[in-house]
Amino acid sequence: MYAKIWNYLRGSVRFQCESIAPERVLNLCAVHEIPFWDVQWQTAERFTLRTTREGARLLEAAAVETDAALQRLDEWGAPLTLRRMRRRYVLWAALAAALVLLWYGNTFIWEFRVTGNDTVPTEKILRALENNGVTIGTRALSFDQEELRNHVLLELEDISWLSVNVKGCTAHVQVVERKRPPEIVDREKRANVVAARAGLVTKVEALDGQAMVMAGSTVTEGQLLISGVAESKSGGVRFMQGRGRVYARTWYELSVRVPLAAEEKAGEGKTATRVALDVGKRRIKIYGKGSMLGASCDKITTNHPLTLPFGLRLPVTLVVETTTSWDTQTAERSAVRAQAEGEAQLLAQLDDMLTEGGQVTSTHFSAARQGDTLLVTLSAECAEQIGVSVAVEAEGSN
Repeated sequence: MYAKIWNYLRGSVRFQCESIAPERVLNLCAVHEIPFWDVQWQTAERFTLRTTREGARLLEAAAVETDAALQRLDEWGAPLTLRRMRRRYVLWAALAAALVLLWYGNTFIWEFRVTGNDTVPTEKILRALENNGVTIGTRALSFDQEELRNHVLLELEDISWLSVNVKGCTAHVQVVERKRPPEIVDREKRANVVAARAGLVTKVEALDGQAMVMAGSTVTEGQLLISGVAESKSGGVRFMQGRGRVYARTWYELSVRVPLAAEEKAGEGKTATRVALDVGKRRIKIYGKGSMLGASCDKITTNHPLTLPFGLRLPVTLVVETTTSWDTQTAERSAVRAQAEGEAQLLAQLDDMLTEGGQVTSTHFSAARQGDTLLVTLSAECAEQIGVSVAVEAEGSN
């Protein structure tokens, strides 16, 4: 591949050689160090070969010694192309203008890549940069790195360090998120730990205060689990923070009604494709005015960033929108399909109700048809931490 590219850049000439001793021609090429390749024999006395433009002149001079008949068949390569185009001034001017525009456009930022953020959304970081004057279309050398960092860090409290490195027309934003110290316990505040929901206690971890229940106890919602008031050895009472975790087995029973009649797609659907160009933040629509999509339409948008072969990102993105509209009809869904949809909804609802770190240990589903709906019921057993801290007023703390 590299040899083909090199031969194209320096140019080549294809000859047809006819001689009663063709081997002498090839020997002379070796003696005079004339490069040649792509030898193709047509007859025992006639063949073709390729050589460089400099080698063509040497070969024609050497062929005189052998009485060989040489004929130039064609020339190929970059020198020939440039020679043919040397009087096309408009083309050269357009090429020069394109190179200037490419260089000038490469001094602007057309793409952002954010790394290092796990909890802070990328959109929030890009919005903070935009508020401080760094966005798509900003000159790469128009902002001070140190000044930008200081302003953005004031706006993003969860970021401890930020750097913007511009390579080509892409801004690489590297951030380091702030590691928050553990929350300091205010010893002046009093609190109790109560049950967030009913359950069977499996483990009690009282970090501060007196445990009021033990493993195996059944508790109800709101029941006191860890008290911030405990008896002192001197006969009085002492007030504490009342902190800890209480793990328990909990039970849930949830239900949802799923309609058995639903609107479904019918027919093959009509597909329309629209094309647009995004130049920086500006969109150029290559289609007429569109309309709002209805509920029976599907839309798929595909972005194709334009990149040069050597990896340079251009500030142009081809946007292809494919819209498919469907006819709808009311169809009766099977009980199995409706139950599967109801089970998925109930599991999602149960996941939202569990406390952080809670796990579902067992589930049981049942379904019963009621008119034109299917009633799906979930009975679940879970393991979770049910203790929540509730502030209390301390009396007689002295």
